[in-house]
Amino acid sequence: MAKKKWWSLIGLAVAATMVAGLVAGCGGGGKPAADSKEIKVGGNLELTGGIATFGQSTANGIKLAFKEVNAGGGVLGKQLVFVSADNKSEPSESTNAITKLITQDKVVAVLGAVATTNTLAAVQVATDNKVPVISPTSTNPKVTYDNGKTRDFIFRACFIDPFQGTVMANFASKSLKAKTAVIYTDNSSDYSKGLTEVFEKTFTELGGKVVAKEAFLQKDQDFKATLTKIKAANADVVFIPAYYEEVGRIVKQARDLGITSPLLGTDGWDSPKLAEIAGAGALNNGYFSNHYSPEDKDPMVVKFVEAYKKEYNQVPDAMGALGYDTAMMLVDAIKRAGAADPIKIKDALAATKNLQLVSGIVTLNEKHDPIKSAVIIEMKDGKQVFKEKVNP
Repeated sequence: MAKKKWWSLIGLAVAATMVAGLVAGCGGGGKPAADSKEIKVGGNLELTGGIATFGQSTANGIKLAFKEVNAGGGVLGKQLVFVSADNKSEPSESTNAITKLITQDKVVAVLGAVATTNTLAAVQVATDNKVPVISPTSTNPKVTYDNGKTRDFIFRACFIDPFQGTVMANFASKSLKAKTAVIYTDNSSDYSKGLTEVFEKTFTELGGKVVAKEAFLQKDQDFKATLTKIKAANADVVFIPAYYEEVGRIVKQARDLGITSPLLGTDGWDSPKLAEIAGAGALNNGYFSNHYSPEDKDPMVVKFVEAYKKEYNQVPDAMGALGYDTAMMLVDAIKRAGAADPIKIKDALAATKNLQLVSGIVTLNEKHDPIKSAVIIEMKDGKQVFKEKVNP
């Protein structure tokens, strides 16, 4: 009997330990142990797939920021640990990535995604688990504000499409003196469709006329049939608000067909791969809006560009700069929150004011959007050249 009783007691102890372990493993992310010397931050990024250079540059900027902060003693006496998950440039994978980061990796906040569609795919998971998300580059207004309501846990470091679309419509009308335009939209992208709407409205209000609107889908390869119609429209400018993979092929095929009009775009053009795909010469007479220029002589920009080049041996694009800025927004919020607690971080983020970052001074409005400047970049022989700065 004694032996049986002894084994029964052991069985009860094991069962109790297992139950305790299960209880500790349940629930959302973000509640690190009180004595933890680390703060885990997630990255839901496009590390492979159609816009992989965007995700990789963003990750580089984040890692550089965290490296600098950790070298200076970290945040609240703790070291930042960056845990990245590849969303493969796909919305469904973005949902999977943020779910893993929150429920398995127990991060206190998530940086990313890059693309609007991928960030929107992560919104519900973040909201349900009460973990804040900061997108470096998702510019569609619905990312942070929808159906008349601000999304409590979603923030961004970039300007939004109504501003970016307006900037390019103004540039077309006032700087290039364009009277007519064709818009070539990526119908599989919320980003592209939102920009199309704003550009058309603003360009028309300025007295211009959109003489044709055409559409394509991501991963399309042959655009010649549609570009032939665009050529026949003979517009003063062609606006292509899309990502670099398709834009590169469109630009190459457009120039091959003899389209010589200025080609206009937005921040989705900003990748070294654009010139590789399109060809340097084909991009001449091409312009796009962006978040910053590495040619800016502001001391903070100069310091960032030097540090990034030293770390990665390349000039940082806007995604690298916005990745860095997003990380610094989070660091600032954690400091002001006084704790690595997702709810407190969320509240601190909402109160962000006059924060000096590489891409400008950031104050978040009631919709969690920063009000900041844009720049126009001109493509010259495959190189980005600063054209002009546009204030909000």
